Amino acid sequence: MTADPLLQADRLTRRFGNLTAVNAVDLVVPQGELRSIIGPNGAGKSTLFKLISGELAPTSGRVRFAGEDITGRPQFEVSRRGIAKSYQITTIFPRLTVFENVRLAAQCRRTILDCWTPAERVAGVADRAHEILALVELQGKAGQPAATIGHGLQRHLEIAIALACEPRLLLLDEPTAGMSPEETERTIGLIKRIAAGRTVILVEHKMKVVMEISDRITVLHQGAVLAEGTPAEIREHADVQAVYLGTRGRRPVAV
Repeated sequence: MTADPLLQADRLTRRFGNLTAVNAVDLVVPQGELRSIIGPNGAGKSTLFKLISGELAPTSGRVRFAGEDITGRPQFEVSRRGIAKSYQITTIFPRLTVFENVRLAAQCRRTILDCWTPAERVAGVADRAHEILALVELQGKAGQPAATIGHGLQRHLEIAIALACEPRLLLLDEPTAGMSPEETERTIGLIKRIAAGRTVILVEHKMKVVMEISDRITVLHQGAVLAEGTPAEIREHADVQAVYLGTRGRRPVAV
């Protein structure tokens, strides 16, 4: 890991009428770091992700990626600069095969407005798709329609689609949502493999996942940064215990 910031948000703010969903958030994520964003429902986590990925423009503040100001740029431009995102709700092509889902994403990185070349003839696309399927351990499901694999594997497929976009920064929005304990354990292993040599930011509610895989954690509360630190520091942070875990006036609980 280097000390150079890959992503930097300065005083990032987003208002919806009288509601301030993200309030003057500063965020610096170095290259190669696995950062988790946590906080109670309504803390502004998903809105912050949308501001980083270009789905929403900020009311004020700036986002810099790899030294470039990307504030307010449309999502497709942000994606082409190297930011990819998976979503809370699984977003795949259910009638395409697992392989075709990943190949389509890989093809988008190699062709622009080329409607005539058959997908199988685009150089390197099939090989890249198979590499990614191997990384997420879906090569055995490559020929199956995406709709026929289980929920946990569909979440892994969505991560594979994001990886096929060749991101420098991968945003994972609640990657273990709806998973069984066994599926969650497999996803923890997958995220650890993905994070080797990559920069990853994830929003996650399962504290076991957050504490096990994070290099650093940022805690949001009412749209603002409440605390930031290593898992050990966040576990012992008095404000996090009081506000995020609802322990104000009671003995602290283990995170």
